[in-house]
Amino acid sequence: MMSEQGGGLFSGFTRLCKGLAVVLISGHIVVQLFPPAVTYLALIPARTIPFAWNLVTAGYVEQTLYGVIISTIGLLIIGKLLEPLWGSKEFLKFIFVVNFLTSLCVFITAIAMYYATSQEFYLYMPISGFNGILLGFLVGIKQILPDQELSLFSVVRIKAKWLPSLVLLLSIVASFFLEGSAAYLPTLIFGTYMSWIYLRYLQKRPETNLKGDPSDEFSFSSFFPEFLRPVIDPIASIFHRMLCGRPESFGDTKDDVYGGTPLPGSDPIEASRRRERGARALEERLAAERLAAARMAEEAQTDASDKV
Repeated sequence: MMSEQGGGLFSGFTRLCKGLAVVLISGHIVVQLFPPAVTYLALIPARTIPFAWNLVTAGYVEQTLYGVIISTIGLLIIGKLLEPLWGSKEFLKFIFVVNFLTSLCVFITAIAMYYATSQEFYLYMPISGFNGILLGFLVGIKQILPDQELSLFSVVRIKAKWLPSLVLLLSIVASFFLEGSAAYLPTLIFGTYMSWIYLRYLQKRPETNLKGDPSDEFSFSSFFPEFLRPVIDPIASIFHRMLCGRPESFGDTKDDVYGGTPLPGSDPIEASRRRERGARALEERLAAERLAAARMAEEAQTDASDKV
């Protein structure tokens, strides 16, 4: 049974995801064979001007072996779920936009930390990796399949909507005990936040000609436990006003219509349908993978019988 599930998990990858995996592996090989390449490809705040392209390239360069392994596996497995639902063009756009915005925020934060502490460490530490985008993928899973239950190590069951929050929490805890892990925190935090900003306000929906996902289930406070939401919601409303020019209405949808026309990102019915499509697509994919695994097992059993 485990072999059948494993066969389904590690098969059916899309062409785009395979191509991006090659980019990640190639980037790792380049910086291992030519270490000076890190200076030009990774995000080094003191050198971002004039090497501005590292705001883009940094996200695709893994400096460690375990980093490239985790990023490649995460890309292939999560990508084969998200890409068919979003489409290849939108999937690639999501990666590019989230990667760039994450790198930009990390750059600004590093400069601010330097001026606050006068420590040059913040200016010259090379920062790179796909981990911010991986957290963004988890935010996408949270949006599409919030109530899908997942089994962690066959012991703990958790709903998919808590995955980004759980990974962030574990990363913050690990930063206190594992040397060097704190360097990844800015990328993880901004990767999560920028992906939520993109999906919440910017992602276009061709079928409705609207933008974003205004549902309460995908609000900023949904990343936090229930008892914290009365504190988080007013703060989140300030940023909502900055992005949309109007306060968030916390369950009241009357402000989302102007002249009888829904404002961009103001269709909760479409958000619900999107989650239903995501759940249906997941069920169809799992069923297809189980069928393929069963056929392979049957063929292997037939071959073994013929040999006997």
